[in-house]
Amino acid sequence: MVLSVTEQVYLNGDFVPRLEARISVMDRGFLFGDGVYEVIPAYGGRLFRLEHHLDRLDSSLQGIRMSNPLSRSEWIAIMGRLLGAAPGADQSIYLQVTRGAPPERDHLFPERSDPSVFVMARALKPRGPEIAEMGVAAITLEDIRWDRCNVKAVTLLANVLLRQAADDAGAEEAILVRQGLALEGSSTNLFAVKGGELITPPKGDYLLPGITRDLVLELAQADGIPYVERDVTASELADADEIWLTSSTRQVMPVTRLNGAPIVDGLPGPLWRRIDALYGGYKARVRCGDL
Repeated sequence: MVLSVTEQVYLNGDFVPRLEARISVMDRGFLFGDGVYEVIPAYGGRLFRLEHHLDRLDSSLQGIRMSNPLSRSEWIAIMGRLLGAAPGADQSIYLQVTRGAPPERDHLFPERSDPSVFVMARALKPRGPEIAEMGVAAITLEDIRWDRCNVKAVTLLANVLLRQAADDAGAEEAILVRQGLALEGSSTNLFAVKGGELITPPKGDYLLPGITRDLVLELAQADGIPYVERDVTASELADADEIWLTSSTRQVMPVTRLNGAPIVDGLPGPLWRRIDALYGGYKARVRCGDL
């Protein structure tokens, strides 16, 4: 796909063609990865769990000692204008806030610097039918990230290396293990099923509080599916009846092969199919404006 030079993004108060958008080389996001981000799906032009995403943005900003530079109404107006370029389409919003571009490079916070704010909308890639038919492969890798994974920071080099290692191994995702506990994927949250019970690691500093993760638990509770938030050991994961990975743009993916071995029969399991149908119904209500 050739990018149109008229495709607009928002950058520091202006809507400009994406190929013309520029930041300073002194921007602390560029020099230090000093910033946070969010990714928000929009189905039929309607933003998916917007308040939850903006709440998490506030939490991430607080985690790096920044204030939100925009009000919620300002964020909504920016996203609405960008989504309006393709009305009714399924898209995703990427937004990023950095500590700005002070005149000097210094590890210390600048005394005065305006935050840099960037927002763009992109087409949301539909899930391929092979995911529901065959699931995906994953591998386990040692978690090499920092100790504040609950902050959705732009410092993603460790995640990039882990995801690339998974791709090199022919897998969709790397499930990260720290001190024997399986925590989450490089860009996904983790679920396991054992004996009909849905299990997911509890929130904490070592995993991102996922918006889709929380929705899956809400859907499970409403449909009478038993679940628990507790630690999952790597050895327990290998013996699970089902494994899922979730994210806002990749939704709920069934893992059917772990470290080269099939999970049970190597096909998506019955509880995943039940949750996937519930999740699809929720998305349909978003599209219709019922949520």
